[in-house]
Amino acid sequence: MKKHRGESPMAGRVAVVTGAAQGFGREIAQGLAEAGATVFVADLNLPGARATAATINGVVRGRAIPVHVDVTKEPSVARLMNTVVRRAGGLDLLVSNAGVLRAGSVTAMDAATFRFVTEVNYTGYFLCVKHAARVMALRRRASAHWTGDIIQINSKSGLEGSNRNAAYAGAKFGGIGLTQSFALELLADGIKVNAVCPGNYFESPLWSDPVRGLFVQYLREGKVPGARTVADVRRFYEAKVPMGRGCTGGDVLRAILYIVGQPYETGQAVPVTGGQVMLR
Repeated sequence: MKKHRGESPMAGRVAVVTGAAQGFGREIAQGLAEAGATVFVADLNLPGARATAATINGVVRGRAIPVHVDVTKEPSVARLMNTVVRRAGGLDLLVSNAGVLRAGSVTAMDAATFRFVTEVNYTGYFLCVKHAARVMALRRRASAHWTGDIIQINSKSGLEGSNRNAAYAGAKFGGIGLTQSFALELLADGIKVNAVCPGNYFESPLWSDPVRGLFVQYLREGKVPGARTVADVRRFYEAKVPMGRGCTGGDVLRAILYIVGQPYETGQAVPVTGGQVMLR
């Protein structure tokens, strides 16, 4: 689709965002809709997806469509993509954002927890790309000038190891390998594949939930030496960021819009970490 100078790269496009009921996914979905896209708000938590879509449609009416998906189940992912084709006719952007994290020592974590983290963060990404790429390839066959994007929301833990967080970091490292490999394969279908690697999103439930958030988990696991309270853990992690704050959904959205608008980049892992992790 030809864009006019100054027009958003998402104007008139169709996007799927997984894990969009909350956190980064919610902010990404809203930002893409405000940039002109029709967005499928996909999540295991369908009531949450509906709430997110309702919020978006209150700002830009008709731009958000809620849909259920379990990214670890191939039939569920296939149904998601069938819904996208039926409702919108095709797909231009997949943001593979769904993810989970369970902190724990390698000597204590049970295999079921390890498999759960890997299934969502690694296998789920593979399944979403498999079925999205099939749909996107049809657009390329219909128009030789069409191009699309697949973007994994990875993590700074996909760029360097993470103490007592091996299951998550391992899956995210693997996600970078998938991204580079998919990029090489799917270029023939006009699909760019990249990853965004955010720093810590301290305001999200992932970090701040008072029962299962990472601040609580890391305090319990003794990941921060000398920490006695959740506030101690938070201060420890804020001090690690040269820019002095955590990553936000807006930071990630700007990286996504850059990648979509940049026609000459694929197979990359873009850090959005406030300087905490720098490319070597």
